[in-house]
Amino acid sequence: MAAATKVLVVDDSLTMRALLSGALERIPNVVVVGSADGADEARQMVENLRPDVMTLDVEMPGMSGLEYLAEIMEKRPMPVIMFSTRTEAGAEASIEALRLGAIDCFPKPKVAVAAEFDKILAKLGKRIKAAKGAAVRAAAAKAPPAPPLDWNGRLVAIGAEASSTQAMFDLFGTFPANCPPTIVVQHLGNGLAATLIDKLGAEIAPRIVLAEDGMAIEQGTIYLAAPGDTHVVVDGWPNGKLRLLPRDPVAGERPSISILFASVAKACGTEAIGLVLGADGEDGDAGVRALQGGGSYSIIPAENRADGFTLQRKLASQPVPADQLSKSILKLCQR
Repeated sequence: MAAATKVLVVDDSLTMRALLSGALERIPNVVVVGSADGADEARQMVENLRPDVMTLDVEMPGMSGLEYLAEIMEKRPMPVIMFSTRTEAGAEASIEALRLGAIDCFPKPKVAVAAEFDKILAKLGKRIKAAKGAAVRAAAAKAPPAPPLDWNGRLVAIGAEASSTQAMFDLFGTFPANCPPTIVVQHLGNGLAATLIDKLGAEIAPRIVLAEDGMAIEQGTIYLAAPGDTHVVVDGWPNGKLRLLPRDPVAGERPSISILFASVAKACGTEAIGLVLGADGEDGDAGVRALQGGGSYSIIPAENRADGFTLQRKLASQPVPADQLSKSILKLCQR
């Protein structure tokens, strides 16, 4: 049996620390090694207890959770899961936390009772176990956009977890304004997609929009599918459209990476590139197989994630360092 995942809980509320610690202790193979009321106490506990994962409150007096997260990622990167309020300001803080390198960001329960934590326990446990040993780093310096693209007609489809937000800022920040049409399914918390679009839209050259049923798929646009009641698929290519389909979740996720990728493989065949950014394997594997079966390019995390990515097409395979990801995608989309 694998060693238990050690978690440190950081929150200025004694009640929240107790409730969250109690909830986490009910997750198999997870142990809470300590709890801290703020950054000062947490720093010492990190050194003494060596936790695998930290949960961190965004809104704390003194040094805020976001400020402490930035310090962690700069000085001693480790997997961090944030908790934030359900307000508009909380959504902005959540996206900023993810951009700084947090693994995920959960809304704080509306009422501080154990039953409220039970509602998120399964997803929280899944994220904590996936976070153990995850490669985390400080946000990179902003790179300039690539030169204009002489597009060859290929579509880009991306599947991502919340933990991939930082990577998406890096990737899309280097896309030119006339980037290949790009469709993104990211497993974000409810209410965060619109805020992510606003934040990305202010920093990148291409247009980024919320995916809607019947939208034409156009060059220079990134389409982000929001979590909700529908999956997103590509209908026809070239001159394709987006369709939103009300079907059951796949591996607990809706929209599903696998359903998007399978539709891309069917519609585009060899004229597509599928990129997996940090998906945990439960949603995405079948889609990658569909892409490979249809002759599309697929780019997936390397077996040792510190090595970056692996570009595959049919029987061919080659490594792609993380800092060459954007250049590799744009090269595949260049005439």
